Amino acid sequence: MAMDSVSVKNLDLNFGSVEVLKNLNLDVKKGEFIVLLGSSGCGKSTLLNCIAGLLDITEGQIFINGKNVTWDEPKDRGIGMVFQSYALYPQMSVEGNLSFGLKNAGLPKKEIEKRVAQTAKVLQIEPLLKRKPAALSGGQRQRVAIGRALVRDVEVFLFDEPLSNLDAQLRTELRVEIKRLHQKLNNTMIYVTHDQIEAMTLADRIAIMKEGVIQQLESPHTVYNYPTNKYVAGFIGSPAMNFLPGTIAQQQKTCFKFGDEVLDLSHYEFQGTTSEGQTAWLGIRPEQVVFGDDAKNLPVRLEVDVEVIEPMGADTLVWSRLAGQEFHFKVIGSCTLYVGEKVIIGFDPACASVFDMNTEQRL
Repeated sequence: MAMDSVSVKNLDLNFGSVEVLKNLNLDVKKGEFIVLLGSSGCGKSTLLNCIAGLLDITEGQIFINGKNVTWDEPKDRGIGMVFQSYALYPQMSVEGNLSFGLKNAGLPKKEIEKRVAQTAKVLQIEPLLKRKPAALSGGQRQRVAIGRALVRDVEVFLFDEPLSNLDAQLRTELRVEIKRLHQKLNNTMIYVTHDQIEAMTLADRIAIMKEGVIQQLESPHTVYNYPTNKYVAGFIGSPAMNFLPGTIAQQQKTCFKFGDEVLDLSHYEFQGTTSEGQTAWLGIRPEQVVFGDDAKNLPVRLEVDVEVIEPMGADTLVWSRLAGQEFHFKVIGSCTLYVGEKVIIGFDPACASVFDMNTEQRL
């Protein structure tokens, strides 16, 4: 069995009387790309800072490559860190920024030159080596910041929202760069973001955090298709999942009742037991809803009124109501719809996600 690259065991972190991280466990395999995802204040950057050694933890242990580093200085942990703010030295050239840490560590000049040249090549910043940070674009600065972590030749990279200061197009470009980089180097990477698209596209596994607790740690596919609770279901996916409130009915087969509708759940894979009259949410993603003639063959067909239309190019988002609840779905961009029009939509409840209304856990 391969050793875990990073292992966090029973970690607690309190600021005064506030529990920021609660009994947190995380095992990251060698070469894995893990994304810590959540909204502001969920503890994701705090967890990263604990792994980096920038914060002292209250309880628990942190291992990097099998070594207990819980009380080691950041420089002794074998990590490279990339910050949101780039954290470059303005008075030094790009080359100076890349080599600064290595000089301080007392590496031989030849070795420093070799590493700087290699890193500049990988990140395609060779023409920039003599420039100062002020003469660089945001994307170039971010590359240099990544280079500074890369040049240390460490096993583990930590990224703290490295793309959030950049404009949308550049974010997409650098996201692909980071993915390429990971494929090339195969180092362990732990990446913090509040952007679920970044998380879905980059991660081998995503840890979705809320209030200092990891809610679910799974592959992007699993998190998207089988969210463990209503919070994860609503957080992942854009546009957001629709939630219909209702009750579970156990007649000859298990059904979901909302308004006047009864939906057959006999093909839905329940995780545990359900009881008659149990209140629940049925979650269905806008992209799982089909419209018009295509809806004919689906188990659930409903008529809705079109209230708002949002064209988005390749597809159009349509807002409507179902049993008094807001309900939105996607149609192909070339399709013409009008506000006030009645349309038939359909979906398969087997693809839905059902959550208990009280615990909000997946049923």
